[in-house]
Amino acid sequence: MLKFMVVIYRRPEMTHEEFRRHLQEVHAPLVRALPGLRKYAQNYVCPDPKRKPPGWDAIVEVYFDSWEAMEAAWATPQGEASDADLPAFADLTRTSWSVVEEVTVLERR
Repeated sequence: MLKFMVVIYRRPEMTHEEFRRHLQEVHAPLVRALPGLRKYAQNYVCPDPKRKPPGWDAIVEVYFDSWEAMEAAWATPQGEASDADLPAFADLTRTSWSVVEEVTVLERR
């Protein structure tokens, strides 16, 4: 399975609450509509008094069966709609994305 990750920085004029609301209520339905999507997860920064805040606001994980399935999904009207929504909540000068190779070092159940 192919994993595509997006490290998202919110637009500077948005509050954390506005950013999260948009990502969950507006953007998530657009991503969920992508053909061939296998898994979609949103990861948000939690307040932690022992660690420095990372600066980014969310990391999104999007999974497809293959590179070809991912590229086909982005080329659809649903993919175009998802991309078109990004500037509404993400600071695109700092947000970045990439296909990643996940290497599991340990997994306990």
